[in-house]
Amino acid sequence: MERVLFAVDDSVESLAAARHAARLAVGWNAAVRVLTAVPDGSPDTAAARRAQAGQLVDHVVRELRAAGIAPEKVDAVLRVGAAFRCILDEARAWHADLIVMAVSHRTGLRSPYVGSQTEHVLEFTECPVLVVPGPANLPLP
Repeated sequence: MERVLFAVDDSVESLAAARHAARLAVGWNAAVRVLTAVPDGSPDTAAARRAQAGQLVDHVVRELRAAGIAPEKVDAVLRVGAAFRCILDEARAWHADLIVMAVSHRTGLRSPYVGSQTEHVLEFTECPVLVVPGPANLPLP
């Protein structure tokens, strides 16, 4: 694995998944791209959403670097649109070898195992996806 795309949101599950997957990326010496998607919305809230999303990806990038990923191997992008579409488009454009995302039930549950955004990514992706369970379900170190 040379290129790992981390799809993150501000959920506890997503941040835990990024920490968990960082260990894998360090072991592979992989380049990591952190992606967060901001939904289309009214112009009144767009600037605030983008600012929050920027803070989120900055936080995740700092955590990845602290986990041992070289600074030149980490970057971040912010996309506007449906999360699953942004993830799929970025994975294709960046030629990701792996997509990492968390199990998250915040956007509704269409299956007993994954949320709707994860389900869409799994259905339409062209590369492997690592779906990391929430912190309560992660094995102890």
